[in-house]
Amino acid sequence: MVLRSHVEWALHCCAILSGIPEGRYLSTKALAEFHGLPKEYLSKALQALSHAGIVDTTLGPSGGYRLAKLPSDITVLDIVEAVEGKARTFECTNIRAANPCRPSGFCDSGPCAVARIMWAADEAWRSSLRNVRLSELVATVAEDVPAGIWKSTGEWIARRAG
Repeated sequence: MVLRSHVEWALHCCAILSGIPEGRYLSTKALAEFHGLPKEYLSKALQALSHAGIVDTTLGPSGGYRLAKLPSDITVLDIVEAVEGKARTFECTNIRAANPCRPSGFCDSGPCAVARIMWAADEAWRSSLRNVRLSELVATVAEDVPAGIWKSTGEWIARRAG
């Protein structure tokens, strides 16, 4: 399974937005510049987050995006599903029904072992992401980033927040 790059972008943007002061917004342009991303493509990821109620948006010269909820109320899975959707990562097409050795009219009573295993794996990774809050992700990032870079990053964002 390969998740689209929009998932990475959305996660990074939500981490950045978690530090925006109350009542302020960060523009798509600033987020794109900060991450070195094309603004038009990043807009799609941000719109998906907005439709899912993860971020709020406003128009105007000081407009942009901010989190709609506390970082502790947003899971990594919320962000992933906002961008990728909630559909299972494995779709069973029941190819076992084409087995030429099966009697005519044979009817299976449930999903096959392949589907059950794949669905269990899908639920396992979703459960893992459901158990990580955005606030925890941000705390981990803060531990990984040297203090000077963390401070200058915060200052850069504060100068651009409208």
